[in-house]
Amino acid sequence: MIEQILTEINNKMQKSVDALKRDLAGIRTGRASPALVEHIKADYHGVLTPINQMASISVPEAKMILIQPWARGSISSIEKAILTSDLGLNPTSDSNVIRLPIPPLTEERRKDLTRAVHKRLEEARITLRNLRREGIEKLRQAEKNKEISQDQYTRASEQLQKVIDAFIDKVNDTGQAKEKEIMEV
Repeated sequence: MIEQILTEINNKMQKSVDALKRDLAGIRTGRASPALVEHIKADYHGVLTPINQMASISVPEAKMILIQPWARGSISSIEKAILTSDLGLNPTSDSNVIRLPIPPLTEERRKDLTRAVHKRLEEARITLRNLRREGIEKLRQAEKNKEISQDQYTRASEQLQKVIDAFIDKVNDTGQAKEKEIMEV
């Protein structure tokens, strides 16, 4: 019973950390990465579609993203979506591909991005704390239903706290790595 609850909460926490990593990959740094644009949605025959579902995205060099739409008619809608996104990138295109040069970040933009990272880190920590609360509630309910003893409840709560501490450390490490990447000139 206890192992089942702890495993379930552990899996949910791992998914939360993975989601944070994917989310942080979309924050622009000084380097080109397909993750910067693949989540942006462009109009494709009246339906908002992520760019990675309507084009191939590659990084031919460190400061350039190359987007090659599968349908030529979607080039203008992809350009428009990139221009209206908060990335601050200016696409250039010829008849086949869209090129996205990645300009160096200004100091002010680096600070804004760092604030955005901190906000997302705090959201991840809140999610982890909510999962801890959920786990403790399940353990408390199991104790109330006489499925586990009070000693087992106490030990399981301590185990759960160690698990959440480890995941919060992972979140902090991920955030520090992203912040270092952003501040790199």
